Amino acid sequence: MEELTFVVARLKGLLLTESTAARAVEDLAEAVKKSVPGSLGAGVSLMDDRGRRRSTGSTDDVVAEADALQYELGQGPCLTAWAAEATVQIDDVRADDRWPLWRDAVRHLPLRSTLSTPLVHGGRCIGALKVYSPLPSAFSPQDRKQLELLASPAATLLGNVQPDNTTAAASKALRDALGTRDLVSTARGILMERHMLDADAAMRRMLSQASASRADLRTVALSVIDGIPGSPR
Repeated sequence: MEELTFVVARLKGLLLTESTAARAVEDLAEAVKKSVPGSLGAGVSLMDDRGRRRSTGSTDDVVAEADALQYELGQGPCLTAWAAEATVQIDDVRADDRWPLWRDAVRHLPLRSTLSTPLVHGGRCIGALKVYSPLPSAFSPQDRKQLELLASPAATLLGNVQPDNTTAAASKALRDALGTRDLVSTARGILMERHMLDADAAMRRMLSQASASRADLRTVALSVIDGIPGSPR
C-alpha cells in the first residue's frame, strides 16, 4: 500500500492525457506487483466501452503477452473482469476451461494462476488490474481482497484520462483568463482615477453594469477602456 500511495501522490496532480496515462499505468503495474505478496508480475489496462485496450502497462513480457493474446482472441480473465465488473480468479490456468482459446495460447508461458479485478470509476468500468504467478493456487483470499482495495484509488487516478489536445485547450483557456484579468484590472484603474473610487467600489460598478446589460465582465471592461457610451462612468 505504501508503494501505491507513493505513486498516486506523485501522479494525482498530473493532467492525465492519453500519453501520460500510458506512463501512469506502467507505474501502477509496478506498484500493484509490490503490493500483492503472491504476485510475480502485474498489469494495468484501460479499455474503451467495447473492451478494446486504450493503454496498458505491465511489469514483464509474460504479462504483456498474456494480455495481448486476450485482446487478439477476444476472451480471457481480464476481459471478463471488465465485462462482469467482478474479480476473476484462476487457480490453475491449464485446468481452467472458461477461456479455451486463451488457455491454449498461453500454455507455453510460465503462467499458472491469476487474479483480475475491474477498475470502476463514475459508475462505469474503465479497465482492469491483474496479477499472475507461475505457481498454481498462488493467491489467497487476502491477496484477492488486497487487489480489490488497490483498484479503487487506481480507478480514481485513471478515471479522467483526457485526449492529448486537452493540455493545449487548457493553456488557451488560461491565456484567455489572464487576458480578461488584465483588461478588468486596467478598466478598474480607469474608473478609480476618473471617479476617485477605491478598488472595491470600481469593481462593484463594473459588476453592476455587467448585470444590468447582461454582458460578461470582459465586455464591460473593454467598453470602459474604449470609452463606449453606456459603459460605467
